[in-house]
Amino acid sequence: MADRHRANYALLPVLEQLGPNEGALDVPWATFAGDCTSEHEFTVPTDGTVDAYVELQAYDVGTYGHEILLNGDSLTGFDVPPTEGWQYWMDTVSGSELREGTNAVQIRRDASEDDSFAVGNVTVHWKEPIE
Repeated sequence: MADRHRANYALLPVLEQLGPNEGALDVPWATFAGDCTSEHEFTVPTDGTVDAYVELQAYDVGTYGHEILLNGDSLTGFDVPPTEGWQYWMDTVSGSELREGTNAVQIRRDASEDDSFAVGNVTVHWKEPIE
């Protein structure tokens, strides 16, 4: 029998603003976090996940260079591209891995730029083996 998988995910309400100063954006729903969001933990119930990806809601991103960190490691490629207003971006999990048990997602802004943006929700998706 071929390997069988089922989809699973974790929805993480981040609701944080990144930037050099707190007053740069009018986002009263977001907590100011500076250069990096807090770590948002989620649990993967099994080993052997495949086809993982991250979806991110971001508001008013002005430059390239910001990163999505998974378990402390940066994903590869452009993690959070610039766009005015809201965007919904997807990035494959490469350069890092999901592991069985507790995992953590964090967004880090490029501190060399004078860019402020807000992060809404982050969703981590994966396929896990069916036993």
